[in-house]
Amino acid sequence: MTEKNLLMLFVRNPELGKVKTRLAASVGPETALDIYLHLLRHTRDITQHLPMDKLVYYSEKVEQDDLWPVQHYHKKLQHPEGDLGEKMKKAFEAAFAEGYTSVVIIGSDCPQLTSEIINQAFEDLKTHEVVIGPALDGGYYLLGMKRLYRDFFQDKRWSTEHVFPDTIADIERLHLSHTLLPYLSDVDELEDLQENWPELG
Repeated sequence: MTEKNLLMLFVRNPELGKVKTRLAASVGPETALDIYLHLLRHTRDITQHLPMDKLVYYSEKVEQDDLWPVQHYHKKLQHPEGDLGEKMKKAFEAAFAEGYTSVVIIGSDCPQLTSEIINQAFEDLKTHEVVIGPALDGGYYLLGMKRLYRDFFQDKRWSTEHVFPDTIADIERLHLSHTLLPYLSDVDELEDLQENWPELG
């Protein structure tokens, strides 16, 4: 069977007051928006030349002429109903329905993420059923699989330190082979920013 790889990027439309709200409480909405645009550009720079199909899922509306060039990225709107888990589940469902054999999802909050780590995720999926990139805050910055496991998206306390350990518990309960990528830091709070970009903090 021919391999068909898809990288899905979940992003928020960069609108004042709607992004990085936890960070905005410390630095103000304008600075939070600047930081989010910085994160989006980093995510674009490490993904646009990767050798697989790429799909940007927007939170509010699909933007045609923005920092995601259409020659490198397909574009869709995130499922409007439900929590983050429901939106991600629908995205994976659609990808597998379109015939993709390895599907990886990332967000846009991780300045330490590299092209090499994303390529490693797809490489790991050749020999494992699931790959996951744990974030230091207890979530994850990347999740990849070769078929849909609905359990990963149900009964999760999103945006808490429980997401990664609860997902690992699902993987073990389902007896799936999995591999972990390096632990990286997301940017959600002022402390994360100071660790990743002292000049911005």
